[in-house]
Amino acid sequence: MSKQDLFQIVNKQIADWTVLYVKLHNFHWNVKGDQFFVLHEKFEELYNEAAGYIDELAERLLALGAKPVATIRESLEISSIKEAEGVETAEQMVQAVVDDFSAIIQDLDKGIKVAEEVNDEATGDMLLDIKVNLEKHNWMLKSFLGK
Repeated sequence: MSKQDLFQIVNKQIADWTVLYVKLHNFHWNVKGDQFFVLHEKFEELYNEAAGYIDELAERLLALGAKPVATIRESLEISSIKEAEGVETAEQMVQAVVDDFSAIIQDLDKGIKVAEEVNDEATGDMLLDIKVNLEKHNWMLKSFLGK
């Protein structure tokens, strides 16, 4: 593996978080039902966190001399995260976030390994910090779903 491989993994993270940022806004605006207040607030917390990850990851790439994905079109082309349909129930929204976080965690694991291989401890640590946060979110969201 090379630094270029790591740059591609980090760029995919940026793309995933960009698509998820929009998706979380969709959920924030469109959640309905008896869990509205809890989920409306949670989705806002998560999209604010996503914005931070986008910026942090992009700035890391720039510091390493690479160019981050910076358009919605580019993000949709390389992201594994799918946009919201706009008709999800509150429970489907939460499950979608769990699924998206699980996919991102798998990619983070790959990035952490590649960062280690190319001796980029700083990027590896950044990816590990994001992973730890997502694992905690997934535990809480799964508990919310009764799983």
